[in-house]
Amino acid sequence: MTVSVDRRKGEGGFTLIESLVALALTGLVLSALANITARWLPNWNRGLDRIQRSEMIGITLQRLAEDLADALPVPASASDMGPFFAGSERSITFVRAALGPNAGPELDVIQLAETTDRAGLATVRSRTQFRPVPPDALASNQFHFREPVVLLRTPYRLTFAYAGDDDEEWQSSWRDPGKLPSRIRLTVQDSSNGRAISTVTSIHVQSAAQDADNASSPINQNGTPQPNSSNPSQQAAGQGNAR
Repeated sequence: MTVSVDRRKGEGGFTLIESLVALALTGLVLSALANITARWLPNWNRGLDRIQRSEMIGITLQRLAEDLADALPVPASASDMGPFFAGSERSITFVRAALGPNAGPELDVIQLAETTDRAGLATVRSRTQFRPVPPDALASNQFHFREPVVLLRTPYRLTFAYAGDDDEEWQSSWRDPGKLPSRIRLTVQDSSNGRAISTVTSIHVQSAAQDADNASSPINQNGTPQPNSSNPSQQAAGQGNAR
């Protein structure tokens, strides 16, 4: 006697209809995820880019504040009574000690100014070595700046404001030729949305009177003060050393 056995009996599986339904549901889920991702991912990228730009602006402002805090009350020539400093709303020029691994005791003239290039508006830091100018020469025409470094580009614009020791209001330009401002406010504004980030720095030395030994000392060719025999304190120090 022959017994026929159905080998497919008891075997599990999906019918064609069930497979099509599963594929349709999977497609709907993937389509919904793709739609959500397409809306969420650009916002995430914009937020991340905004955070990175804010950090970059914060670092730039910190370095500029440290740079300005080291400004020195050095006159442009031996006949000038006040320090060489020019401050307006969009630019600032000052003297500070030279920076760099191979920098010596020389002084640098630093200019932070807004300029225009092929890419548009840009805030640039440039420098040149300080040299005393002739007494009758215009100091601003004697310095030729080089080594420009781009700090900010449009839509970001940098502005300056100045205040003295007794000033409660900020000024758009510094008009006191006898000393440096005690505080400088730096503001970076995004012209695309109007948002602004600002910081305030204090200059360590506002006037040469804070350094009595160098107040009446002439400046040598390297831009560094040299002893003056007319200074009584230096004469006394010299006599003490001679003894």
